[in-house]
Amino acid sequence: MTHPAVQALLARSNRLGADPRNTNYAGGNTSAKDTAEDPVTARPVDLMWVKGSGGDLGTLTEPGLAVLRLDRLRALVDVYPGVEREDEMVAAFDFCAHGRGGAAPSIDTAMHGLVEADHVDHLHPDSGIAIATAADGEALTKEIFGDRVVWVPWRRPGFQLGLDIAAVKRANPQAVGVILGGHGITAWGATSEECEANSLDIISTAARYLTERGSAEPFGAVRAGYEPLPEAERRARAAALAPVVRGLASTDRRQVGHFTDSDAVLEFLAREKLPALAALGTSCPDHFLRTKVRPLVLDLPVTTPLDEAIARLRELHAAYREDYRAYYERHATRDSPAMRGTDPAIVLVPGVGMFSFGANKQTARVAGEFYVNAINVMRGAEAVSSYAPIDESEKFRIEYWALEEAKLQRMPTPKPLATRVAFVTGGGSGIGRAIAQRLAAEGACVVVADRDAEAASTVATELGGTDVAVAVTVDVTDEAAVSVALKAAVLAFGGVDLVVNNAGLSVSKPLLETTSGDWDKQHGVMARGSFLVSREAARVLIAQGMGGDIVYIASKNAVFAGPNNVAYGAAKADQAHQVRLLAVELGAFGVRVNGINPDGVVRGSGIFSGGWGAQRAAVYGVPESELGAYYAQRTILKKEVLPEHVANAVFALTAGDLSHTTGLHVPVDAGVAAAFLR
Repeated sequence: MTHPAVQALLARSNRLGADPRNTNYAGGNTSAKDTAEDPVTARPVDLMWVKGSGGDLGTLTEPGLAVLRLDRLRALVDVYPGVEREDEMVAAFDFCAHGRGGAAPSIDTAMHGLVEADHVDHLHPDSGIAIATAADGEALTKEIFGDRVVWVPWRRPGFQLGLDIAAVKRANPQAVGVILGGHGITAWGATSEECEANSLDIISTAARYLTERGSAEPFGAVRAGYEPLPEAERRARAAALAPVVRGLASTDRRQVGHFTDSDAVLEFLAREKLPALAALGTSCPDHFLRTKVRPLVLDLPVTTPLDEAIARLRELHAAYREDYRAYYERHATRDSPAMRGTDPAIVLVPGVGMFSFGANKQTARVAGEFYVNAINVMRGAEAVSSYAPIDESEKFRIEYWALEEAKLQRMPTPKPLATRVAFVTGGGSGIGRAIAQRLAAEGACVVVADRDAEAASTVATELGGTDVAVAVTVDVTDEAAVSVALKAAVLAFGGVDLVVNNAGLSVSKPLLETTSGDWDKQHGVMARGSFLVSREAARVLIAQGMGGDIVYIASKNAVFAGPNNVAYGAAKADQAHQVRLLAVELGAFGVRVNGINPDGVVRGSGIFSGGWGAQRAAVYGVPESELGAYYAQRTILKKEVLPEHVANAVFALTAGDLSHTTGLHVPVDAGVAAAFLR
């Protein structure tokens, strides 16, 4: 059973991590020390449980803890080779492990193990970092806390910082914690409850001081022309800019985007101190590891015409890349990891909001959250002093730290569709649902588009939440609705890369019974709908400049003359030729357009369950329940086609192995000779 100290530690960690006022996502660490029985000797042994590398306090569970023998950990002091070689101590932590498994110890392990307290919290609260990054932070710490909290000058996290904090605690027995210059806070206690109370007291006391003593406008006056646009205009302009910005941020490697237009962001972007403060960059190591050393800031009023704003963003992006390369070259040594890319992770557009980027949606979203943390920190520091982050050289030492590089190298290999954003029409059921599931399983972010809002929402939730999938409600025959749906996709993930025209319906009637309404309905959804979706998606794909894929789920009926099927077959033939036409037109932009021709997908099909199955069964003179088997028996392979088989074909066309294929139709029909392509 879980040790009582671990139970208390996890409960404390989850409470602290659940409140963003206490620490940022995956930031900070907590620990507990206690005695347990050594399973080998059956004697008591002193252990420390500490949050491992890369974990998140709010969701921490026992497997996320590193477990170390305290005697061996503290014995490392005797072999410590000095600050110039302190990185070697991380590998030494492995020799202090108790038992098998557990998380990898983080660089902050020494901070917890060397401090003489049974419980230790290291956190990154905005209020605490505001004091830690204030120009006169040491004096403010004394004024705010007296001798209960002690100032520790900036030092990069590591073994030496652990020694420093341990020495401060020994010299100040009355202290309950420290402010770490440029970094955050650390607190301790004899019990888990006392440690948590001390952490929260430091955080709330600092926040109260900033509120009561801080200036009313720490970012200066509002600049004319930089005020936030009304929400509808703001979102429309963000949607127009997002694909361009994402394309720029993906120059070195493809990124997923996130958009934030919270009040805190918009206020910061409107104020006169924006240029100077943004140029100073963030300070807390967790912040700039996610946000890069500084953001890209559009330096034009929000009233600037869109094309001029885009042209200026391109200029600023080129300059940013040059500046970042110069930053790397100023500080890199022969032992530094290779430069990881020169594109910004944060792009600030006054009057509109913030675009943040990462290798997946969660990383992009968290990068934005970290920059909001940084804005809060700058506000607090400017309210009572002036913002003074750590030196650029120190930022580089952390950004290109060998230990951080090793952490990156331990990341799992990306899935084939990682960083791709898919837009799937008719995604709420049947073939569309199967396609959405397969694309998400292969790493894509998915926009589930369907006329049935509830069905789309259900599928998006099944896929794993908003960092993986979002639902949009759209009637593909409605031009305005299609435009709105693509804009929603762009704001959700930064852009679109992979479009699947799957929405469809069917009515089976002989020619003389087919009404003009039947004809218009069939062509409205499949021919017109595919055209509208492809056209709006193409605007995004071209603006991004990263190529992409459009896949049409057509049908064997596009080339096969089935009985009593004139409206459906003609609409599918229209879709099939759209594939050829768009492949020719969009190839110049690196966009590949291909089609899939399924046949007889009965099980799980929304079309067949909506009446088409009964109609086709009547045409062929078989019970509706046996229609799938009937279709299978008329194929060469004698196999039934299922939604997942169509999804497999979509993946095959878009995962990269067919990178030089466009204008192709892939039969997924188990072999229907009459539908062979000629």
